[in-house]
Amino acid sequence: MGKKKKYGVRDFINDVHLWLGLVSGIILFLVCLSGTILTFEEEIEGWFKEDMKVEVTGAKKSLATLVNDPNIQSKGTLTGLTVPTDETSPYEFSIKEDPKQRRGTTYEVNPYTGDVLAPQKTSVDDFMFSMFKLHRWLLMDIKWGRPIVGIATIIFLILAISGIVLWFPKKVKWKTVKAGFKIKTNANWKRINHDLHNTLGFYACILILIMGITGLCWSFEGYRDGLSAIMGTRVFGNRGGGPEVDLESLDNGKSINLEEAIALANKELDYDGTLSISLPSEENPAYSFRKIADDSWSTVAQDRLQLHVSGQVISKEIYADKPLNVKIASAIKPIHTGTIYGTFSKWIYFLACLIATSLPITGTIIYINKLKKKSKRRKKLAMA
Repeated sequence: MGKKKKYGVRDFINDVHLWLGLVSGIILFLVCLSGTILTFEEEIEGWFKEDMKVEVTGAKKSLATLVNDPNIQSKGTLTGLTVPTDETSPYEFSIKEDPKQRRGTTYEVNPYTGDVLAPQKTSVDDFMFSMFKLHRWLLMDIKWGRPIVGIATIIFLILAISGIVLWFPKKVKWKTVKAGFKIKTNANWKRINHDLHNTLGFYACILILIMGITGLCWSFEGYRDGLSAIMGTRVFGNRGGGPEVDLESLDNGKSINLEEAIALANKELDYDGTLSISLPSEENPAYSFRKIADDSWSTVAQDRLQLHVSGQVISKEIYADKPLNVKIASAIKPIHTGTIYGTFSKWIYFLACLIATSLPITGTIIYINKLKKKSKRRKKLAMA
């Protein structure tokens, strides 16, 4: 009789990888599949809607005229608007049709005619919202779905790390390592399936880790607080832009209108770019501006400005001047979703998510094939 094989560290890692993968496989498949679809959410929704381009006909109407249009006023409370630099793009007005609405409804307005383009609703919107709920809560109640997805995400992180360890052969030599970089397409289907799991998993593992580490920020508040402490800045914090200021001290009795506020904002942020404006309210007598340059590579490189209704600058934040930790913390969401560098990063994330979706399937097939192999071996021994 031969010596009994010792149960080593690699065997333990292999068992952890196997059983955690089998236990969480269905949940991970659903979360990754919905994440893959959500990568191009805007583009998918756009395919089923008319292209909202406006015809340039003379001069644009003043913002004061558009904002005070009875048609706009009748829809609810205007809370903000976006002014693009493209002359053929409509303005976007954010209107709270109901005080209970969190973000309001976005209406597109023709700046030349004042026509209000009603929001287009399609069945795809409902489908994408279902994908969002599946990704975040497994279509369950948030109270239960959110922690379940969070635990599954932790498991996926363990699977990614253990998978990297198992990707390396027992004896690390260039000849054996090199084989892990490619899929042997001329082999039998079992070997191809193994390579799809092993090789593609290796290529996607870095992005899987990034998605998992950032994704946990939505599942566990304690994790988000811990990550904030490690980074030295608040994750999801300071969304209002700028430090708190005694606004009453800035009140000099004067009041600027919207167009004057926009002119001041463009003077402070002197470059071509899309300008988003949050309007003053009774609770906050200040204009809040976000501006991103037309030639920016990153979707998060936004400069922020706050103006008191008197016209005085409350705060000004230039993205390029922010420390690295603040830049990363403010970009957690686009880093997680892959929108941080626009279409370029979206495609990379789409492929990584697609691979992640396939891993529970290919991994399960590998396990089934091993069970069949063991069963045949036992039969041969029994017949011997």
